[in-house]
Amino acid sequence: MRNFSLSRVLLPGVSVLDRYIFTQLLLPFLFGVGAFSSIVLAIGGLFDLVRKIAEVGLPITVAIEVMALKMPLFVVYSFPMSLLLAGMMTYGRFSADSEMIAFRSCGLSVYRLILPAVVLSVIVTGITFVFSESIVPIANQKAATTLSQALKEDKPTFNTDNIVRPIFKEVDRDGKKEQVLEWLFYAEKFDGKTMTGLTIIDRSQQDKGLSKIINAQSAVLDPIKNTWDFYNGTVYLISPNASVSNFFNFKRQGLQLPSSPLDFAAVDKNPEDMSIGEAMNYADEIKLSGDRKKIVSLAVKIQSKLAFPFVCLVFGLMGSVMGIRPQRTGKATSFGVSVLLIFGYYLLMFVCAAFGQAEIISPFLAGWLPNFIGVAIGGWLVAQAAK
Repeated sequence: MRNFSLSRVLLPGVSVLDRYIFTQLLLPFLFGVGAFSSIVLAIGGLFDLVRKIAEVGLPITVAIEVMALKMPLFVVYSFPMSLLLAGMMTYGRFSADSEMIAFRSCGLSVYRLILPAVVLSVIVTGITFVFSESIVPIANQKAATTLSQALKEDKPTFNTDNIVRPIFKEVDRDGKKEQVLEWLFYAEKFDGKTMTGLTIIDRSQQDKGLSKIINAQSAVLDPIKNTWDFYNGTVYLISPNASVSNFFNFKRQGLQLPSSPLDFAAVDKNPEDMSIGEAMNYADEIKLSGDRKKIVSLAVKIQSKLAFPFVCLVFGLMGSVMGIRPQRTGKATSFGVSVLLIFGYYLLMFVCAAFGQAEIISPFLAGWLPNFIGVAIGGWLVAQAAK
């Protein structure tokens, strides 16, 4: 009676059947979140933090704070697994207790019976997306900063020595899009404000090829004009036959370049610590470098981030339809089968990501193919159960 009273408050206007199934799904789902979060926590960071406490004297309070900041990520990973477990346990119990026979004798189809599980999966998909976009990136960055400061490893967010940055642009040659070098930038040192020991090759006028070489002792960005100010250097003008046609010395020379010093010297970022929007903006920056491998790898990771919340739908569907099949499935068995399915599914995700980074398949397929396969298998299982 208490369950039904609570369900009337939480789910007003919903049928008795849907409230009953929904509330029966909720408890094993919450159990799964706790169980799987603990497992992922132990694998993903706890052992490493314990090692840091023992070996380098990391304060226990800092370790606890880092674990707490990492929890949103582990909870997000646990959501799809918990839906799989909840579906198998709940519908498995319905089958074992002959409740499924009673439901079917009332004329309820398999599609109607798994509807509450699908609705719960849609809700958790939305929650996963919100967590992944607005909570996890901030918490991950804070955890990394807290750990770095505690270990006195506070490193600058930019490279300080031997900065090399090629900048490419896309051109149309004989109807084909090609990337060609536009600028080649080198600086010996960077302190966060001033770069020193600079050499820049200018090929921005593609019809002329190499047109200019600039050497300068130092350079800074003028944030108002958004131009670089180079100091104490020489500009060599290159003729079409690749010889120096002229040169001049300067004490101060302005030059328009497509990025700021911090962009040129930026350390590679971790897509796990970025929202999808931030990752896409970062991808636009990476495209300037012309590093094909890095561009493709980031594109695959962006598609994987977009596809991950929808794993909840896949696991929710598969868990409910596997549980609905006539069988006697206990909690331990359901948990074990869930672990095996999860391992297989994430192995498929890893393989698809590897194929995407090797450019065997497109980044879109690398991110979404496991979901497509999961939905196809789930749909087939539903059709079989409905016969």
